[in-house]
Amino acid sequence: MDYSDFINFRLATQHIHYGLDTPEEVLESMGAIQAQDYTASLWAIGLRCKEGTTIKDIERAINERKIARTWLMRGTIHFAASKDIHWMLKLFAPRLLHTAMMRDQHLGLSNNTVEKTKMLFYNSLKKEKQLTRKEMYKVLEKAGIPSKNNLGYHMLYRAAWDGLICFGPYLGKEQTFVLMDDHIKERHALSAEQANAELAKRYFQSHGPATIKDYVWWSGLTVKDAKAGIEKAESVIKEEVINGKIYYMPKKIPKLNNTQSVHLLPAFDEYLVSYADREAMLGNPQMQRALNGTLNTGKVSIIHSNGTFVPVIVVDGEVVGTWSRKIIKEKLTITLKQYVKLDNVQLREAKEEAKKYGNFFGLETTVNY
Repeated sequence: MDYSDFINFRLATQHIHYGLDTPEEVLESMGAIQAQDYTASLWAIGLRCKEGTTIKDIERAINERKIARTWLMRGTIHFAASKDIHWMLKLFAPRLLHTAMMRDQHLGLSNNTVEKTKMLFYNSLKKEKQLTRKEMYKVLEKAGIPSKNNLGYHMLYRAAWDGLICFGPYLGKEQTFVLMDDHIKERHALSAEQANAELAKRYFQSHGPATIKDYVWWSGLTVKDAKAGIEKAESVIKEEVINGKIYYMPKKIPKLNNTQSVHLLPAFDEYLVSYADREAMLGNPQMQRALNGTLNTGKVSIIHSNGTFVPVIVVDGEVVGTWSRKIIKEKLTITLKQYVKLDNVQLREAKEEAKKYGNFFGLETTVNY
């Protein structure tokens, strides 16, 4: 593979060039999409769907329980196809449990307290079916278990890692929690070996070309498990050396888009966050100079000091700037911040992408640049 095709290949495997029909198809293909920023994750799914997909289509898939949101890779919040969540959690369980127990000790939580908390959550959700975060914290407080100083949040993801709860549909503007086994009836049962191979297959088919280091970063698995998964998935992924590094990618070459393309990607999008090495996407010389200038002043443009990935403008696979949004009285304003100046054709495409974003959320859109 020529290096010039490298990022174009990634745009294709990630379904950014050509979308799939439904949200569940996107998530089954991608494995999972990072989702701690709920609104951003809806667009991350939507932009990978067919033209004309709206937020209502994504929310319908959530309400119909075809896709669900919980703590998965690296213990971080992700969207995944609902039927995949059980086997994914089982695969990640050993490492998540180790992390959880270390965190329990740090917070001074005994095993009895953890088990009591899980039982409180179970009984309350069995009765109420769906509770907001505040209501979940009240369940703890009522039983004499403090929820302040991140204790409550820890117990939520602790229960989710154990497969007890997951996020339910939003209630107005508030996120909710439900019992996972009650919420997700359909499940794809896999052995540990099958799950390991399945995750490797999905990652490299939907994120390739990528290295083992990239996969270990994304999945949170050990290098040993990553290598074993790749070996088991060799029927559908292949190895290729690019610029002296070993990459893995799908054997079936996706349809590449050789025309100029501009995309407005959301915060925490898989196109950036799912790789340990992001040099290919941030390699534009002008972008590098801009980043170096902001780094020297302590103002990081793509990744904030707290690790937050911001929305980015991508041209032909390379990050060339950032963008932000503001909504006032159902009117959306998107502001483009160019580190690499867009030409007239690129600027027109960026405006078209901004309009698509507005149409996705059903908002009238104005673009500033």
